[in-house]
Amino acid sequence: MSEQQIKVPDIGDFDEVAVIEVLVKVGDTVKAEQSLITVESDKASMEIPSSAAGVVKSLAVKVGDKVKEGSVVLVIEGAGEAGAAAPAPAPAASDDAASKPATVGESQAPAPAPAAAAQTQAPAAPRPAGSYGGPVDVECDVLVLGAGPGGYSAAFRAADLGLKVVMVERYATLGGVCLNVGCIPSKALLHVAAVMDEVKHFADIGVDFGEPVIDRAKLRGRKEQVVGKLTGGLAAMAKMRKVTVVRGVGEFVDPYHVTVQETSGGGRDTTGKAQTVKFRHCIIAAGSQAVHLPFMPKDPRVVDSTG
Repeated sequence: MSEQQIKVPDIGDFDEVAVIEVLVKVGDTVKAEQSLITVESDKASMEIPSSAAGVVKSLAVKVGDKVKEGSVVLVIEGAGEAGAAAPAPAPAASDDAASKPATVGESQAPAPAPAAAAQTQAPAAPRPAGSYGGPVDVECDVLVLGAGPGGYSAAFRAADLGLKVVMVERYATLGGVCLNVGCIPSKALLHVAAVMDEVKHFADIGVDFGEPVIDRAKLRGRKEQVVGKLTGGLAAMAKMRKVTVVRGVGEFVDPYHVTVQETSGGGRDTTGKAQTVKFRHCIIAAGSQAVHLPFMPKDPRVVDSTG
């Protein structure tokens, strides 16, 4: 019987990631693209799927191990040769209750009494949604609008469950405000400030480093490096899970179609190109943005989540 090693695929710019959960055990039958282990990077966790189907013969990793691209996760025996029988289908539900004739003389529920005349006019029924009949560029099971922490988490989970997923994002990189201009860049700079403050107090115990010299260009470069590493990791995770990423702004044209206007630059300019996506289910994870009150003048001292 042939055996095959399942290895860690491309996981982006990460040198090593830690195994935080092993999702299968020896003897389990796994399907292609089924998650095998969960690994954790600096910011996000990701599940490593199997590249083939079969029966697990041996595990090469355990919780706490460090793995990288090419590391062996486990060894499987081909599903076609392993002899694992497919479970028998569950018996159909009994039709006795449906086919049983009504008992003679059995009383039926009385007809409801006519309702009294309404004192006020009933609200009008909602207008039926429109129906799109034009060409379709992309079809999917799940459409996710927005690629921030909520959007990409939902998209990756849906893909892990075997669904075809399309994720729409107006900006050039995944991660939303949090990873690109919010939480992560802020934390990168705050970490530097915390280290500077700690070093400053070393003088109290006899170690004086002197006054710091701040190179803003290098500091900004370090921040961009942190952001790039995490957003690059998300792009690799999306590719690994076969999640289709479409850049642009989505607009519903009916309950099962969205037109995506392609964006460029900072995400607010459109190129004039558009795609139509047909979906079965949609998750709206567009996040939020600060409201600028029209009656208040702009003030450079006011800073919101995007600066």
